[in-house]
Amino acid sequence: MAKKKVKSISQDKKTILSFLKNRQTSTIIATFLMLFSVFLCIAFISFFFNWQEDQSTLNHLTDRAVKSQNLLGKVGANLSHFFVYEGFGLSAFIIAYQILLVGLYILLKKKISSIIISCNWNLFLMLLLSVSLGFVNKNYALASGVIGLEVNEYLQTFIGKTGLIILLIFLFVAYLILRYKVTFDNFIEKIKEKRLQQKIAEANEIDEFSETNSNEEVSETITLNKEKSEFEKSLENLKPTINKFSEVSSKKEEIEQDKENEPKLIIEEKNSEKEVKIDIEVSKEEEYSTENLSDKVLKDFGEFDPTLELSNFKFPTFNLLKQYNESISIDPEELEANKNRIVETLKNYKIGIDEIKATVGPTITLYEIVPEAGIRISKIKNLEDDIALSLSALGIRIIAPIPGKGTIGIEVPNKKATIVSMYSAISSKRFQESHMELPIALGKTISNETFVVDLAKMPHLLMAGATGQGKSVGLNAVLTSLLYKKHPAEVKFVLVDPKKVELTLFNKIERHYLAKLPDTEEAIITDTNKVIYTLNSLCIEMDNRYDLLKSAMVRNIKEYNAKFKKRKLNPNDGHQFLPYIVLVIDEFADLIMTAGKEVETPIARLAQLARAIGIHLIVATQRPSVNVITGIIKANFPSRIAFRVTSKIDSRTILDAPGADQLIGRGDMLYSGGNDITRIQCAFVDTPEVEKITDYIGSQKAYSEAYQLPEFVGEEGGTNIDIDIDIADRDKLFREAAEVIVTAQQGSASLLQRKLKLGYNRAGRLIDQLEAAGIVGPFEGSKARQVLVPDLVALDQLLENEMNG
Repeated sequence: MAKKKVKSISQDKKTILSFLKNRQTSTIIATFLMLFSVFLCIAFISFFFNWQEDQSTLNHLTDRAVKSQNLLGKVGANLSHFFVYEGFGLSAFIIAYQILLVGLYILLKKKISSIIISCNWNLFLMLLLSVSLGFVNKNYALASGVIGLEVNEYLQTFIGKTGLIILLIFLFVAYLILRYKVTFDNFIEKIKEKRLQQKIAEANEIDEFSETNSNEEVSETITLNKEKSEFEKSLENLKPTINKFSEVSSKKEEIEQDKENEPKLIIEEKNSEKEVKIDIEVSKEEEYSTENLSDKVLKDFGEFDPTLELSNFKFPTFNLLKQYNESISIDPEELEANKNRIVETLKNYKIGIDEIKATVGPTITLYEIVPEAGIRISKIKNLEDDIALSLSALGIRIIAPIPGKGTIGIEVPNKKATIVSMYSAISSKRFQESHMELPIALGKTISNETFVVDLAKMPHLLMAGATGQGKSVGLNAVLTSLLYKKHPAEVKFVLVDPKKVELTLFNKIERHYLAKLPDTEEAIITDTNKVIYTLNSLCIEMDNRYDLLKSAMVRNIKEYNAKFKKRKLNPNDGHQFLPYIVLVIDEFADLIMTAGKEVETPIARLAQLARAIGIHLIVATQRPSVNVITGIIKANFPSRIAFRVTSKIDSRTILDAPGADQLIGRGDMLYSGGNDITRIQCAFVDTPEVEKITDYIGSQKAYSEAYQLPEFVGEEGGTNIDIDIDIADRDKLFREAAEVIVTAQQGSASLLQRKLKLGYNRAGRLIDQLEAAGIVGPFEGSKARQVLVPDLVALDQLLENEMNG
């Protein structure tokens, strides 16, 4: 029985479908729908004129005594009331239009899917227009209908009037783009087409005008001689252009001299006018072809995209960073107690206060006080230790006065410090929407705002502080910021890590972000000799980049790359896209102790000159004293970060101002960007987080190798020594020098200077010759060279073998 029922249902469906597919049936349905749409349209129009009179007829559809003013009677009035008044207002005409479209689609045998799509779009437009008309005065509420008015008022309660206007504009734009495929590019192309058509029309008019002028009768042109001819007027206007053409100027002279033969004069003028026009057009075409060659290439191929090779590269996601509870717990009792203690302490020293207010930060609370008139600021500044004693707090810092404000600041550490995570710094609006070249999110200020700076404008950064106060975490925060914001094609890192353990995690992104010397195994530099070669290589890179900027006639890397992207620089001339290079040196003091002058010279050159060509230095050290960072280098590091130090002298050494000795440690730092000093809680990024980020980047497609720096051959390299291999060219004191070195077992030029009373240059040449002879080893930085010959007997044997050989 059940099977028979199923069969009967399926047969009924087939018969209904065949009935609807019948051409006669579909024609009847289509005709009905189109006529019904006309019916609705007339009813709606009539309703707008008679809706108030028809209100009494709405509930009396069958009552013959009650008559309607609507052109289509009570049915028209009721339908109009439902769709217009209780529905969508003026937008209800879209319903009539949609019914007409459906009828046409059925008549033309369109697909059902196209009917459904058009219905959806028109319903969306109807609702949008109805809500938009809800802004009309309530006396004309019929324009929007009940639905439009109610939805408008409902949305206004959530996003306000301005917010709703913005939303509606967005939806209208989205509708046009999605429905009619309208884009900004299409709009620009249409404008260009119109301009081109205008130019063509103008050119045609000029051609027609010249043809009509050439066919004029001579008698008409003779009458023009009473005044200056049009050609002479045009000559005066075109003097700068005509002076370039000697032929035209000579014809002008002939015309002025020969004024008797007037018809001939006019003909010559017309010929010369044609010649001028031709010459000008040719010159403009030549100019256009030379100047706009780059524009043509740009139009054909688009702007150069440096990220194209790694176009599928994905920046690290936020979920790789750890989130902490960063809600600042404000304890009103603690704030009130601290305020009272500060006021009492100052009262004890007869210092009155007019006003005091507190700003709570992640680790520090800033109390801003306004002292009474006549109080000296220095008097308050000297009470730093007394206030610290009364508050029982470590790290009280007094800012007197606060720059840009007429107040004195007292910074007091919170009892419960809040961790500032790298997640909150990176995901902040200020960092994400920054348009800086090299943005760095350092942490959060006392007012709990993310502090973002541009490394490109610093242009170099000096970080200093005692051991364990957060320098390495600060370096990781800087590198993490750049990894989250810059593509591998836009920035490269040169990492120097004498400790050998701090920056090793970044080895995984070697082929993405790191730069290194050719033929070196590891990109992260830990060996002192390689540091010297790398720094000198960066100096060569700097000089090469300046040459490129000179040939491109630009002043800095930003202008150069913008010009290269617009294809105005030819790669065949050596031009290429230049990525920023960030040199990071951890424990700079250790390098100075081991390498000395060999490191100082290239660092000083880079600090002075490398800013404009996109090489920026980040140097971290414990204490930047004069013997570690010279005055020349320090002068080129206006941006400095000071973590906690032990004494005021150390603070002055770093910042040229006190305050770093009053910090509380654990990432608490002072940032100086030149004039103002800002207290910041450094964003904390842990080793597992850095590992996750480097793993994420390292797992993606990379370049074939790390960014190659120019090769550097040291002064002690093979090229300079080969000259002195010839025994005949050796110094007269060569044997004596060899004996001194072997006897002392110390291969240094200073030893030869003292023992043989020589100048530095001669002693240096002797050392080179001894190296070529195999008596001393190669250059080892600031260390003495290794002596390869054990005693004088072995020396004699070596020299005899050379003579016999």
